[in-house]
Amino acid sequence: MSELLSRRVVAILLLLMSHSAAAESFSVGIVPQHSPKKLAEAWQPLLSYIESETGHTLHFETAKDIPTFEKALSEGKYDIAYMNPYHFVVFQKNPGYRALARQKDQSIQGIIVVPRDSPFSELSDLEGAKIAFPAPAAFAASIIPRATMHKDGISFTPVYVQSHDSVYLNVTRGFFKAGGGIYRSLQATESDVKENLKVLWSSPAYTPHAIAIHPRLSEKVREQLLDVLTTMTPGGKGSDALNSLKMKGFSEAFSADWDDIRALNIDLLHQEKP
Repeated sequence: MSELLSRRVVAILLLLMSHSAAAESFSVGIVPQHSPKKLAEAWQPLLSYIESETGHTLHFETAKDIPTFEKALSEGKYDIAYMNPYHFVVFQKNPGYRALARQKDQSIQGIIVVPRDSPFSELSDLEGAKIAFPAPAAFAASIIPRATMHKDGISFTPVYVQSHDSVYLNVTRGFFKAGGGIYRSLQATESDVKENLKVLWSSPAYTPHAIAIHPRLSEKVREQLLDVLTTMTPGGKGSDALNSLKMKGFSEAFSADWDDIRALNIDLLHQEKP
């Protein structure tokens, strides 16, 4: 073996040993907008890509419904979590989740969907109706539309059906006259369901979901994760993972990014109890 080749082998071995020694294992909690199977299929390519870039091991986790996910966040169960804007504002305070990244050049809007053949054309048409929502604290899919209807004096009965997919399915089957969701989850739902729905109403745009980390993670790990996420590009690094998530990329996130959520009237948002 030549001296040059020997040096290269030694250098590679030292790099691998260093990489292995620094490797850690982290749980990644994903808000249950869809079924666990669909979420795992969408998110696992990203987790695998981060593993290949950092040497860390990432374990996909979700919950049976959004309230259960919220409980896990409150207990600090997840090392890394993808959570809605309202969740971030709440769980940043306790147990102290820190902003890491958010979807690049993207905002979030709440929507109310109705069957495609529905005669309804505005929110006031839903007076007295039972409306499906994923969960009480689903920000854009539940809090915002409910608050808007309360503000406009529209009476309705909320029914919580655990996930965005369940909302859409229940509305297409005629169990509810309308349901709350967001554009991204509507586009990701099954084609035969999506094609039988139309958007009756949409909210203003807000800062989207957060990828946040628990304070027990070191600054070094945060920098590693951030470097991987923010260097992903369509057609370039990590493009397969982005395609799986139907995202264009990620940008670094800061707590102040969610000041638009903090500025909302929290009392108004909570005046209707589940």
